[in-house]
Amino acid sequence: MKNHMVYGLLLIVAAVVSCTSGDATGGRMLSPEQERLERINRIDSTSLSEVVKLDSIDGFEQLSSLTADAWMLIDDSTGCIISEKNADELRHMASITKMMTCLLALENGQMGDTIEITEDVYVAKDSRVKLGDKYEMRHLIDEMMLISDNDAAYALAKHIGGDTLRFCDMMNEKAEYLGMTHTHFANPNGVPNPNNYSTASDLIRLSRYCMRDSLFAAIVGTVEKDVPLLDGRHMPCRNTNALLKTYEGCMGIKTGFTRQAGNCLASAASRDGVTLYLVLLNSRSMSTRFTESALLLDYGFNVMKAYR
Repeated sequence: MKNHMVYGLLLIVAAVVSCTSGDATGGRMLSPEQERLERINRIDSTSLSEVVKLDSIDGFEQLSSLTADAWMLIDDSTGCIISEKNADELRHMASITKMMTCLLALENGQMGDTIEITEDVYVAKDSRVKLGDKYEMRHLIDEMMLISDNDAAYALAKHIGGDTLRFCDMMNEKAEYLGMTHTHFANPNGVPNPNNYSTASDLIRLSRYCMRDSLFAAIVGTVEKDVPLLDGRHMPCRNTNALLKTYEGCMGIKTGFTRQAGNCLASAASRDGVTLYLVLLNSRSMSTRFTESALLLDYGFNVMKAYR
């Protein structure tokens, strides 16, 4: 009899917990990470075109002239795909790779930690960090993302993962968690490597997830900053993303370039309550990656104005 009473009480408790711990997403209690994941899973390639005649919107006729090999443009709140080209084809992603490096550093690191540029991470000739320099982690992240410093990415990877190979494992584990099914990371900075690749559609997922971290968004939205070193010196850093100064509502995110990848740009912009995300890959030149991204974003805002 006592066993039956206990079992009955457990059922009642379970029912109460079920009723009070759920949310609007099917009665489940979601962690902040799961909520972010749920948001980026909302990608719809059909509903927008059922409401708006996309080829009638101002700017559509210019899309055919873009030099970029691949792109995806979506509205964040609905997940509707506004425009895409070769969005699921594998491409090199150059320094857009550093978005994942930054995300993992923010999620797994202590921002006040000291990081020294040692010989094993001082490998790229185009880096502005120098052998023996010391930074607080937060400031090294700023330097990496604003001016796309390759050795800063190696230093962060070693500090977070213990070594670069383990950090790449972490990158790929996070990509799998985010549903980036056509992505593989082979280094933390995007230097040429045949095993470092992604797609525009996968990088849209990464962009939307990253920008839901307030510190990440603040970093990539910074136009310029004097980054302090621990010895009292400062490194003036100006963001490589020209759209932050030239495009109304631009919030970031990251530039990229190698000969294999071409000129790349991941962008986010917000106007009148509409937020758009765009990943543009292999544009012809440094200037066209910005002009073509601006053209696509303009078109996207025109589409969403008609949609609303």
